[in-house]
Amino acid sequence: MVKKVVEGDSTKKKSSGKMTAKEREELLIENFVGLQHAMTNMSIKFGALSDNISKLLSVFEEAAKGFASGGQVDNKDMLKKIDSLLDQNKTIAKGLVLMEEKLRGRQETQISEGSSFRGQIPGAPMRPRPLPSI
Repeated sequence: MVKKVVEGDSTKKKSSGKMTAKEREELLIENFVGLQHAMTNMSIKFGALSDNISKLLSVFEEAAKGFASGGQVDNKDMLKKIDSLLDQNKTIAKGLVLMEEKLRGRQETQISEGSSFRGQIPGAPMRPRPLPSI
């Protein structure tokens, strides 16, 4: 059986069982060039990986030096920041409670005026909801 292989402009006839020495050489050269290309890409990737690992190692070294040298100063700063966050959290919680009370007042006004609010029966007592703790 004879197969036709089209490569570019030239047409080659190739027997199904055996390759000529020249065809084997060309195939080996193509494979070798492809292997070199793959190895070059891998070498570039390993270089980039090595650079990234070096940067990561330097970050860890700086962090270790920071912990070793000035632990007390960092703790005071951290405690101040945590206290500030707690104060902000309390302020936000108080604001949310005030907003809820205002909304609850609107609901009670609408109910007492006779309009229904989201399926509630006018004049019926509202179900109490728990308020967030401060």
